[in-house]
Amino acid sequence: MKNICATVVILIGFLSFTIDTAHGQSWLKKRRYRKIGTDIRVSDAYGKPWQKSSRYGIIGLNLNAMNYLGETAPDANVTSLRLLSTRLNIGATYTYKFTPRISARGSLSWGRIYGDDKKSASENEEDNIPRFERNLNFRNNILELNGVAIFELFQNSFPYRRRPNFMPYGFIGIGVFKHNPKAYFDGEGMKAGFYELQPLGTEGQYAEDRDSKGYPKPYKLIQLAIPVGFGVKYKIDANVDIGFEICWRKTFTDYIDDISTNYADKGDLTAAKGQTAALLSDRSADSGFTPVLTDNYGYKHISGFGLKGDQRGDVTDKDWYITTGIALYYIIPHPIKCPKPR
Repeated sequence: MKNICATVVILIGFLSFTIDTAHGQSWLKKRRYRKIGTDIRVSDAYGKPWQKSSRYGIIGLNLNAMNYLGETAPDANVTSLRLLSTRLNIGATYTYKFTPRISARGSLSWGRIYGDDKKSASENEEDNIPRFERNLNFRNNILELNGVAIFELFQNSFPYRRRPNFMPYGFIGIGVFKHNPKAYFDGEGMKAGFYELQPLGTEGQYAEDRDSKGYPKPYKLIQLAIPVGFGVKYKIDANVDIGFEICWRKTFTDYIDDISTNYADKGDLTAAKGQTAALLSDRSADSGFTPVLTDNYGYKHISGFGLKGDQRGDVTDKDWYITTGIALYYIIPHPIKCPKPR
């Protein structure tokens, strides 16, 4: 995953360099043409030089598949994506083209990510048996607002109606998202249904004397992300493009799935937030693996899971989420200016 994002960043850096080089060459050409008095013929042949009046806006709608990389994915890389965990993402964008290669885009999107230890891998994959034993699940609705800089591979100094038919691009930016992980419970001890996880502190976030017991702090439901990716656009009309895009979001939290560190003591969880927190923190007893044991508080678990200090997640890796999909773009036409009466 890190190698993929590093490659995208290097590509964008290369595009930035070529932009500066292209602008420098363009300026030298125009200067040379002016010296020999052929500037008008060059403009007629190759289109007007890029000016502020050449800038334009684009509105877009996108439809995406949404996935995440975290504790309930088999591995923290792109090959771990499973169709059973794919969910819908929709969004709207506004893009403003500043130069022949550089645009700025704002996006608002909503989507859902999902993970389930039972569905994260095949039961025949021996390395993933601990995931089936852990037996955790979550879903998370994500509302995101972001802004990115877009770097197009080919320079286009023409008016938008004469833009290239095919345009690859890369982008990077910053975003903010609101999330709220929930888990589905269908075991013994309470009513079946979805329960919000952050208010329960399933890893001891709200336990008394949290710091002295080594429990993490409560995580925030509003977080920052770095969107980075690439895409292509294809011209289908003077004002309409269709596009395909992949975007990775690097987040700064390991709690998109509410799983990060170790199991907390169920007595501490019960004292802080009641039985609901204790039951949702550990689902290993419902995994189908045996033997099923009972701890000092009467809660069931299997060996290696559910007791304070047992590994629950991987605190060394932050979570990512990804969208892959298509978009429809409409270029807002320039208003027609009528000549002033003389």
